[in-house]
Parts: sequence; C-alpha cells; structure tokens
Amino acid sequence: MSDTVLAGPPTGDLCVAGIKHSGTAVGKRVTIAGVPTYISEPKDPGTERVILFYSDVYGPFYLNNQLIQDFFAENGFIVVGIDYFLGDPIYLHNDEVGFNREVWFSKSRTQTERILPGWLEAVKQKYGPSAKYTAVGYCYGAPYTLDAAASDWLVAAAIAHPADLSGDHFRKAKKPLFLSCAEVDHTFPLASRRRAEDILVALKTPYTIQVFGRVAHGFAVRGDPEVGDTRWAKEESARGIINWFKRFLDEEDHKNKIAKL
Repeated sequence: MSDTVLAGPPTGDLCVAGIKHSGTAVGKRVTIAGVPTYISEPKDPGTERVILFYSDVYGPFYLNNQLIQDFFAENGFIVVGIDYFLGDPIYLHNDEVGFNREVWFSKSRTQTERILPGWLEAVKQKYGPSAKYTAVGYCYGAPYTLDAAASDWLVAAAIAHPADLSGDHFRKAKKPLFLSCAEVDHTFPLASRRRAEDILVALKTPYTIQVFGRVAHGFAVRGDPEVGDTRWAKEESARGIINWFKRFLDEEDHKNKIAKL
C-alpha cells in the first residue's frame, strides 16, 4: 500500500480555473537563493513565527494568494511564499491555444524539486535558528508541505484541496496536520480522504479534517466570493489554518518555558 495514490495530479479544470478576488496586497517581492519570493510581515517586527507558503498553480504573486498570505501575516506571522514557477504560473496560459498542461506540470515539478531545497535552506539562514516554522500547501503545494511535516524542524502543517499525494506522504508525516477539504474534489475524493484519515489514526499523528459541503476543489484560493457557501468556506479555511498553527506554536512555547524553569 506504500505507493497508493490518495490525491491525484492537479490537471483538472478546477485546478486551473477560478475567480480573481479584489483587494490590495501589502507584501513585497524579494529574491531568496535566486528565487522570486513573496514576503508578508506582521506589524510586530519581533516575531519568530514563520509560515512557508506553498501555493497552488497560480503562484504566490497572484492576488488571491497574496491576500491569503497577508491575512496570515496580520495574525502575527512572517509569511514566505516561494515562486517555484519562476514567473510562469499556469494562468498565463489559460487562453493559450494548444497549451499542453502535462508538459507545463512536468517542467514545473522538475523545476520545483531543483530549486526548493536551496531556497528552504536560505530561508532558514535568513530567519535564524530560533525561528519556528509551519507550512501550508494548496493543491500543487501539498506534497512539499507533507515533506516538511516529515522533518523535525517543522512545528505544524496544513493542506487545502491537495494534489499529488501518496499514502507514504501521510505515513511519513509526524507533525500535526490540518486538512481543509472540499466535498467535490476530483484530486482528493471521499474515499481518498478516508484512507488518509485511517493512516493518520493508525500512526497516532495529531490531525484535524474540515470538510466543506457544496464547495469544490480550489475553494480556499479561487472560489467565487459571490457564492455564500464558497466565501464562508474560504474564510473559515484560512481561520482554521492560522488557529491550528497558533495552537501548536503556543504549546511549544509553553513547553520551552517549563523546560527553562
């Protein structure tokens, strides 16, 4: 069962379509390890809480993703979003006749696997050894989030309408995991969601699964804000993720204080 596919590839229409939201982004564009990166910072400059933001196929500079990152920053986190597409998010090709999604995805996966390790190491150097890390991945970004959840340096992780996950991703995850899911999801359907939960239960991995009825894959990033169910689910997903991170960071801070007594 180790190679069982639980979340399929992000190649369906719902992975590449959606509604652009409105708002003004407040983060900044920087370069880390040669990779374009969106950084959104909280008003409190002294925080050591960092969210690694692994975006969907629209990339961290798409307005919807910028607004989500800014929301996380408003809640006291430094948010760092890698542009593993290097300026070539899929929405630039949405109206391109003859565009080959499979070729784009293959190129993007190879590119991500090449640049992500060096970028991640540079982020850790930038924020120093005392920083506390969490990670969130949307669709395309889910496997990189679960890779991080298999390591000791992460505090907690979250994924929303994930893609490209195997049973092993869940077996190797040892950090608290939050899953934000849609009722209608071609990449992560009901049977896969239940199988993932079985794995987490068997391994006693701390987890929470929220499932939003009457919404579809992509709701947490590009859902239509004019549709009540979708708007509420998107907002509640973001609140759930940030509160999940705060819970485990607060617990770790408490343990560290006790240890110093």
